[in-house]
Amino acid sequence: MGVRLMVVDDHRLLAEALASALKLRGHRVLAAAAPTAGAAELVISRAPEVCLFGTAAPAEPGAFDPITRIGRERPQVAVVVLGPVPDPRGIAAAFAAGAAGYVRHDERIEGVERAMIKARAGEVAVAPQLLRGAFTELLHPVVQPDDEGQRLLRMLTPREVEVLVRVAEGEDTRLIAAGMGIAPSTARTHVQRVLMKLGVGSRLEAAALAARTGLLDRAAGTPRGPGGPPGTRDRPAPPGGGPAVRPRGGGGVL
Repeated sequence: MGVRLMVVDDHRLLAEALASALKLRGHRVLAAAAPTAGAAELVISRAPEVCLFGTAAPAEPGAFDPITRIGRERPQVAVVVLGPVPDPRGIAAAFAAGAAGYVRHDERIEGVERAMIKARAGEVAVAPQLLRGAFTELLHPVVQPDDEGQRLLRMLTPREVEVLVRVAEGEDTRLIAAGMGIAPSTARTHVQRVLMKLGVGSRLEAAALAARTGLLDRAAGTPRGPGGPPGTRDRPAPPGGGPAVRPRGGGGVL
């Protein structure tokens, strides 16, 4: 007997493709929609047996708020999360919100179908290895004080990371441009983008944020521009073979 279901995903094409595949297998698809942020209203109004809830960021705060609302207003609806290769905390968050199952995005259609049927029957629909990982994370959480630094680092391109490191080291626009082998106007643009992505208003704030979150330590292995690795670029050797001295930048304008 086919399952009466809905498919919601932040990517409409994925939702519609999965819905089409499940229709061909004899299931009744009430709707295929995007994004997941508006899923609760639709599910509550249509009342399917199962909702397939696709998300690309299961560990993000609030990602499963719609599931919590569905569980509160339509407790008979079984929600199965379709997510990426997950952080165990993402799986834990899904079940804490009231999900009946978690299936990886790269699962075959037969696996998705099995999860739907199990969830409709009131069973937990999750691969044993994923469930073990989630329980391990809950019982023995890993302390990660640098999570914020890692998140910020992912927001920046490698070149922007290098710019941030140079800003934190006190380089002005002229020195950044010379050290990276780019035009001053390009260096200025990179600095502006770094400030915008970090949500700060000045170079000083950017440097302070990078230091506070450990972002600079995480960026230590980032390749540098034409000047070579950290500690060697922009340091002309003085006469007589003495130690190289690198000019320091002031608080230059963007």
